[in-house]
Amino acid sequence: MVTAHPIHSVKNGAVVGDHTLRLQFSDATERVINFEPVLRGEIFGALRDPKFFSLVRLDPEVCTIVWPNGADFDPATLHDWPAHAAELAARAKRWELCAA
Repeated sequence: MVTAHPIHSVKNGAVVGDHTLRLQFSDATERVINFEPVLRGEIFGALRDPKFFSLVRLDPEVCTIVWPNGADFDPATLHDWPAHAAELAARAKRWELCAA
């Protein structure tokens, strides 16, 4: 049995705050996401610097946002951010505790 599920692509994005992006998706959904609660750990922690965060770009090959250090987010996770935000923030806190 084949289960169909939507494939989401980020089509456009803009920095609208120190850790906040406005993203537009291929299905016309738009999200404003404050990433601050998940910016912890070796890769995502670097994004806490607003200047580095602002270096975000859209990778047309994988249709998601990426940063120069290799940090990225699955476009499906970004599309459905309200359903994932609390769990991602909890994981980020655990990463921070492991690094301490």
